Parts: sequence; C-alpha cells; structure tokens
Amino acid sequence: MGLAPGFPIRRDNMSYSAATEPNGQPILQMRGITKAFPGILANSDVDFELKKGEIHCLLGENGAGKSTLMKILYGLYKQDKGEILYKGRPLVVSGPADTLKKGIGMVHQHFMLIKPLTVAENLVLGNEPVKAGFLIDQKRAKAELLEISHNFGLAIDPDARILDISVGMQQRVEILKALHRGAEVLILDEPTAVLTPQETKELFVIMRKLIADGKSIIFISHKLKEVLEISDRVTVINHGRIIGSVETSKTTASQLANMMVGREVELVVQKSKAKPGKEAFRVENLTAENDRGLPALRGVSFDVKEGEILGICGVDGNGQTELVQCITGMRKLASGKVTLNGKDITNLPPRKCYEAGIVHVPEDRQKHGLVLDFTVAENMVLQNFNKKPFSSGINLKWDVIKSHARKLISEFDVRTPDEDTAAGSLSGGNQQKAILARELSRTPSLIIVAQPTRGLDVGAIEYIHRKLVAERDAGKAVLLVSLELDEIMALSDRIAVMYEGRIMGIMPIEEATEEKLGLMMAGSVPQASKGVM
Repeated sequence: MGLAPGFPIRRDNMSYSAATEPNGQPILQMRGITKAFPGILANSDVDFELKKGEIHCLLGENGAGKSTLMKILYGLYKQDKGEILYKGRPLVVSGPADTLKKGIGMVHQHFMLIKPLTVAENLVLGNEPVKAGFLIDQKRAKAELLEISHNFGLAIDPDARILDISVGMQQRVEILKALHRGAEVLILDEPTAVLTPQETKELFVIMRKLIADGKSIIFISHKLKEVLEISDRVTVINHGRIIGSVETSKTTASQLANMMVGREVELVVQKSKAKPGKEAFRVENLTAENDRGLPALRGVSFDVKEGEILGICGVDGNGQTELVQCITGMRKLASGKVTLNGKDITNLPPRKCYEAGIVHVPEDRQKHGLVLDFTVAENMVLQNFNKKPFSSGINLKWDVIKSHARKLISEFDVRTPDEDTAAGSLSGGNQQKAILARELSRTPSLIIVAQPTRGLDVGAIEYIHRKLVAERDAGKAVLLVSLELDEIMALSDRIAVMYEGRIMGIMPIEEATEEKLGLMMAGSVPQASKGVM
C-alpha cells in the first residue's frame, strides 16, 4: 500500500505535507510549543493551527503528547517555550476559567460533572444566576439550559440528575457547559472513548451542527476510522513531535498509519474461518464485587473452545476488569464456578491458575505485567525462575535465562538493546511484546488478553493481532477483552457483550454488526441474541 501522488515524504525530518490546504483563516495558532516534565519531553517545538469553521483532528497514540498540548492551550499547563495566537493576538491566560472567558472550551475524556446535581445545576456551576442577592435562581438556570439546548439542537432534561443519565447525555452536558460560557473553539479529548457506536454517531451529528453554527473543533483521537469520518484536516503527533498535517479528503487510513509509524501497515486482520474444537474453558453464574463493595459481576456465564477467539466488549466499567481478575485469581468470586479442561479452578490463587494452564496479558502492563526495574531477561522468567531449566535448587542459571530471553526477543521482535536492559526503559509496544513473548512461550490451555493494544502504535497493533490469530490457528483458546470495538470485530470468532456486570448476549462474528453490538453495550438485547450463551 504505497502513498498516493500528492503525498510527499520528507525523510530529513520525517514530516509529511498535503499538496494543498483548505481555505479559511486560522482562528488559533500554536508555535514552537515545548513542554517537559521530569524525565519526559511531552511536546517538542510543536506547531499546530485551527482554521475557522473546521474540525481538525489531532491524531496519535496514547502518550504521543496530544492531551498535553491541548491542556497547554486550555490553560491547565504552562508551556516552557513557544507562543499561542488566538484571533491573531497572543493568548495569555491564568488558567482554564480565563481561557473559557476568551472563547476556548474543553470537554475532557473523563467528565468534570457533579453527579448528584441536576443537568441545569451542572450547566451554571460556578456561574450561577442568583435572586435576592444570594439564592440560586433555579428557574432561570433551567431557562438558560433550555434556550441553549434549543439553539444548538441538543435536547436534554434540565431536571435529570447526572448519575441517572447515559454517558452520551453526560457528554452532551459537558458540551453545553462550554457553549453556555461562550466557547467558539471546542477541544474534544478522546470523546468517543466511553461511547457506544450509536452515541458516537449522535456526537458526530452534534459536531457538524456546531461547525454549521460557526464553531471550530479540535478533535483528539487515536481511531483512524473516526478521524476519516468526521475531520476536515488531520495532524499526526508522535513522541511529542508533529509528523505532519494533511487534508482528510486527500488521505487514507493506510497513509495516516504510515505517517504514525514510518512504514506501510496492514490495517485489516487477515484470518481464515475458525475451526473450533472441544470446550477448553467455562464460567458459570459468576458473581463478584468491585473495590467499593458494589456488584461487579451478576451471573456471568460463557465458554471458550479450542481454536477460537471469544471477544468480550462493552463500555469501560461494566465488569470487564473484575471478570478477568476473577478468572486469573486476582479477585475472589462471591459465587459461581470456573473450569479449565473440565477441572474446577474456582478462586485459585494466581500462581495456581498459571500452573493450571492460564496465561494472562493484563490490561495494565506496567502494574501487573512487568517488574519495571528488572531486566528483560528477568521478566521473561518471572513465573518459573525457580524451576528447571532456569534453576538448580537455590542457584539461578543465568546463562540459560539469558539465552532463553535472547530467543524470545528475536522470535517476538522485542526492540531492546539487549536482554540486560531494564524493562521500564522499553517503549509501550515493546513492553507489550515482552509480556506476550513470556506468556505465549508456554503451552497454555487458555490465553487471556485484556486491552492488548492500548496505547500502542499501529505497527505494534498489527504485530500483536497477527500473533493472536496465529495462536488461535494453532488450536489455542483465546479470551480477548477490549474496549476497541473495531479490534473485537476484527479478531473475534464469537462476541459477548457486557453491560452492568451481565452478559447481554453472545453472537458469532457473522451476525455481529456495530449497531447490534452498540445496542447491547447500552443495555438493549436484540431478539436474536437473547438466551444465546
């Protein structure tokens, strides 16, 4: 997949440029922005501009520097170097409240709403209309909400409490808050991360309405499909540096992926139809509590067969994390049964689960997957350093351990200077490859991978997807848990949807659509999926 004409590459500084640029004057310019934290250069000499009436996407993987750059613009951080121009004048602010007064609003990935309060109360929070000098004028607050929601076509109940409305509606409140305070520029930070496909479509409709009304939007994302659907221009950022900017209409997903990693990437997972064998793993009526003592799992049941990938999807926080922890011995079940190859392994500790034949790629690779201060070689034998051939009694066989590590480094393409390098110094993608290498080097009965590509560049994602498909084709049972619906649909042979700690239904990939899955992720069960377990 080569680059199209009019998409030149300048190898001297690894930047790209579009053949032409859209019309319109910049409403916002960031020039030479540099920001460093202890040990991290988050932004390095970044130039970025937003034109009046456009949706400009800032594209990059987690940790690329997108959010830091926008937090500088919003006044949450102060840049070390560089300047910001807004409407042709230097933008000097003392904080977010000052930025908002000047017409720049930000909707954060994690909403800043007070959940026990109503929609109207959240809208005017910090800028409350008063009567009799000190009482909050509730009637006026509702009237202001109704007026602005009508003007922008964002209908919402002013008396509804935040804790009682959907995530999509909460995001709508955040947008209305910014508009209520006069925002002309909206920064949307990973706005689809917690939305169902239906809510994402509704958001895009809202964004287009705002542009039609004269607003300008910066859309922060790492999802190529959404970027191509909604944006006018795309700027790619990686390791705190701008790689280049292109017009969306003149680029493709492959070209954007090339910009992100510097080479051609296979974006479509190549896999043949699964040939599932006998049942390898089953859970029955699992119940468990979360860290706050509230129900996290409510009667979860499913099975995974040899030679298939069962994908579990859902909006974050619906029990996926607790499910994986219960299966791998990291959290106690209140009730239910877990069996592996017919053997009861319910509530076994993590080491016993490992010895029974479960390997686990955790969602937090740095907290649960690696000892960051240990070397790559040491991390490769974490679970079995005390067994042959790596140990003889009380002595570790370092020559065998290092040889084993070098073999896995080569086989799994872990980019590291050598096996003696500290795991914490590797990139996120190479840390993930190291965990995969360690886990898949065994002969497991069940492979559990949770958020396997979170924060990785498209090149690392391509590699990990290939490995998981290869394991399936070798007859392994694979349980995939991911918040990325595209990843679930690309890899899975069957898909289970979780909502509020329950399995809403399980369907073969041939029957799965974004619409069906999105409805189930929001708590609705399509008729064909009811009772399919």
